[in-house]
Amino acid sequence: MSDPAPKPSLERRILALAPTGRDAELTRSVLAEVGIRTQICADLAEMVGEMAAGAGALLISEEALQSEVGMHYLGDRLMRQPPWSDIPVLLLAHQGASSAAARRAIRVLGNVTLLERPVRLASLVTAAQTALRARQRQYHARAHLQELDETARALADSQGRLQALFANAAVGIAELGPEGSVTLANDALCRLLGERREALLGAGLFSHVHPADRDEVLAAYRGVIEGAGEIYSGERRFVRHDGETIWVLLSLTPAREWAGKRGVAVIEDITERKHAEEDLREADRRKDEFIATLAHELRNPLAPIRNSLHIVRATATRDPTIERVVGMMERQVQHMVRIVDDLLEVSRISRGKIELRKERVELGAVLRNAIDTSRPLIEAGRHQFSLAMPDVPIAVDADAVRLAQVFANLLNNSAKYTPPGGRIEMSVELKADMAVVCVKDNGEGIPPPMLGRVFNMFTQLDTGTRAQGGLGIGLTLARTLVHLHGGTIEAFSEGRNKGCAFTIRLPIARELPAIAPGGPGHSSPAREQLERERVLVVDDNQDAADSLGMLLQHLGAQVMVVHDGYSALHALADFRPTAILLDLGMPGMNGFEVARRVRQDPRARDTTLVALTGWGQRSDRRRTQEAGFDHHLVKPADLDTLHSILARRGAPREATAGH
Repeated sequence: MSDPAPKPSLERRILALAPTGRDAELTRSVLAEVGIRTQICADLAEMVGEMAAGAGALLISEEALQSEVGMHYLGDRLMRQPPWSDIPVLLLAHQGASSAAARRAIRVLGNVTLLERPVRLASLVTAAQTALRARQRQYHARAHLQELDETARALADSQGRLQALFANAAVGIAELGPEGSVTLANDALCRLLGERREALLGAGLFSHVHPADRDEVLAAYRGVIEGAGEIYSGERRFVRHDGETIWVLLSLTPAREWAGKRGVAVIEDITERKHAEEDLREADRRKDEFIATLAHELRNPLAPIRNSLHIVRATATRDPTIERVVGMMERQVQHMVRIVDDLLEVSRISRGKIELRKERVELGAVLRNAIDTSRPLIEAGRHQFSLAMPDVPIAVDADAVRLAQVFANLLNNSAKYTPPGGRIEMSVELKADMAVVCVKDNGEGIPPPMLGRVFNMFTQLDTGTRAQGGLGIGLTLARTLVHLHGGTIEAFSEGRNKGCAFTIRLPIARELPAIAPGGPGHSSPAREQLERERVLVVDDNQDAADSLGMLLQHLGAQVMVVHDGYSALHALADFRPTAILLDLGMPGMNGFEVARRVRQDPRARDTTLVALTGWGQRSDRRRTQEAGFDHHLVKPADLDTLHSILARRGAPREATAGH
């Protein structure tokens, strides 16, 4: 252990060993007058002992050093001083440098200043002050050395911690030369690349980069060390020593300026994460395929049911019981169609694939369409419905179909979750540059904890008494559509059985849309008769095909029904159809191949091709267009849409999509 540090006050004192007590007191008195503290010692042993406590200089008379033992005793102690220390010794001698004792003292004691006796008091004071100043410089050197020592210890500690972090890091770390050669590598990098450290050092790290990514990584590294960029980070493929390809997160940074054009690479293995992401994408793809297939399989049986209901409604007597049953079945079929559509919307919402076809529309027309859609549910619940709107028309830039879908969803929810005979109110107000639409009811309400969650996917309220069905995505879709229109939607309720209100705010447009004659606001023309149309129905689902054929015959068309693609091609010559309603997913020859062959037949140059299918994804519609179809209808097809296509068959063709 090192000796304890001397007290600062003791380090500035002079230790004096005088021949007589009178000389010692005189010396102390003289030095005290100039502020120098003097400690009188009785002998060399006491002086050596006091030196350990601290001393600025020694004042010794030659008589004290007559003994060789005493001389070497003091000299040995002085030789043990720290490297920074060299205590000044003031030696009082009668003959100055001629004294034998003085010469021995200079040789043995080292830092000696001779004062010839009798010494003048001024000379004594000057010599003492000079010695103390020299000693003070030594103290300064000591402090500087201590600082350097502390800095060195801190640096060594920091380097030790840094080395431990480098060696034990979970990610691979390498120091790279100007061309990417490895000059330093940690254990994690060796494990990650499956290389021995000796093989890595001096070799090029980027030789392990996958060939498809190598040029980009090399260019990025050169840019980093040349100062073009502070850091590079990217997900890239590396090749291990055993040939396995792995995914890594690669970060490249420049080294410090003093290191020259060098860099540091940090490499994290993300192979498992990339595989997990790929698995998720595959699961998402399979989910989309499953939903599309499920929708297709659900739509197929709905088509003959809806067709049969149209036939029953058109041919049955005006029996109230039959009309009531048919109406009920039509509503349930429409409900099933909505559920199938919602299934497909789940995929579009999760992938952000919903697109709008915006145009300038009048908000009142949109709301009236939504009300017409929801009217059967409202009337079935015997609810009182009211609509309050400003006298002036309101224009918005919107996708009219999608926006009507939002309001119809809110009205449907109010109709479902309000006890029979309830009240539903829809109001519209203009506030600044926003149109504020509120749908309010006095139904079952929303518990306060659920207000913040009603817009989440698959969220459904536990009403406790009424099971209302549905998938729990209607409000999620409504929020998404409102946000895409630049608006907001909020829910409010005071609690269970206290009703609720949904408020939608939409930015308004300054000019109203031009209403073309025959457009909204005008009564639709009467249905044209289809006597001149020869319609070929092609579907391997016999119930769907036969029921649709019967329905079209009832509307006046000449109809031929076949159940496979080959029969459809044979019918071109015999039946000469003006329109073909063609299923896609038929065995043997599918609808796409039939369509391509029909388009190659000169006899069918003017024939209208309508895809009538359970497949309704955007990719399905693109494929039918490429195959030569004029229209794409999703089962069960809406009768008005189908009739419109057949009735205006002579008009210029345009893509039509719908139910």
